[in-house]
Amino acid sequence: MASLTQAHGNQAGWRDYLELTKPKVVVLMLITSLGGMFLATRAGVPWTVLLFGNLGIGCCAGAAAAVNHVVDRRIDAVMTRTHKRPLAEGRVTPLAALTFALLLALLGQGLLLVFTNPLTAWLTLASLLGYAVIYTGFLKRATPQNIVIGGLAGAAPPLLGWVAVTGHLSAEPLLLMLIIFAWTPPHFWALAIHRKEEYAKADIPMLPVTHGEHYTKVHILLYTGALLAVSLLPFVIHMSGLLYLACALVLGLRFLQWAWVLYRGTRPHAAIKTFKYSIYYLLLLFIALLVDHYLLLNL
Repeated sequence: MASLTQAHGNQAGWRDYLELTKPKVVVLMLITSLGGMFLATRAGVPWTVLLFGNLGIGCCAGAAAAVNHVVDRRIDAVMTRTHKRPLAEGRVTPLAALTFALLLALLGQGLLLVFTNPLTAWLTLASLLGYAVIYTGFLKRATPQNIVIGGLAGAAPPLLGWVAVTGHLSAEPLLLMLIIFAWTPPHFWALAIHRKEEYAKADIPMLPVTHGEHYTKVHILLYTGALLAVSLLPFVIHMSGLLYLACALVLGLRFLQWAWVLYRGTRPHAAIKTFKYSIYYLLLLFIALLVDHYLLLNL
């Protein structure tokens, strides 16, 4: 009781509010958003869209993350990976976190409406609500397919970046979104295997908890194969060239190798290593898209 009182007595600092936004996740999202922006044009992205568009997208993503902290605070308190989060330890109250999330969302929407276009603002709002309300508030606790269905919200940033520049939807940004959508299940299920006991303790129906590790490993392998196929589509539709094709094959086959190693169980800590590689995979894949795009521009 004394430690709990002390925790609630601690005054929240700016680092606590920064942590509410899940900055590492937001940075990865903004990298894909930047990718969408620069892939949308060969004429250069206006600096106002580049700066304030990404700031608006980042603010809305941070708002959704803050809501996630509020909804999951009791779960976070019993999981090793999350038990030191600001709400789990009582450094930030739920009301303060929700107020912070609302302010971030309003700021983000305002920036998008002023410096990009209404379609970007509406799509970003839909993504925010999809993650904060549909995934966090319902799907996460309702079905082991939570990551698959909820992955649509997390896959939106490159689409948002593209639309921020062009003002309209087209096949190319939807394909970028499809790549992240296919990447999400093997990425999160690898982590879920590594943290299986914690998810079970928190009563979260992640796939390894409800269907076992073998079933999950099979699905990681299948989704990674599907991701490899999907990642080649930018070359197929002439959105990218041979440089990207070579990079996508190398990165995708390496991901598939990790999925196979995880399936076979031949290396210790394969699940967390697969999870970590998946982050580098997505980052390097989008870098390859950008390098290919601008290399072709200068040839």
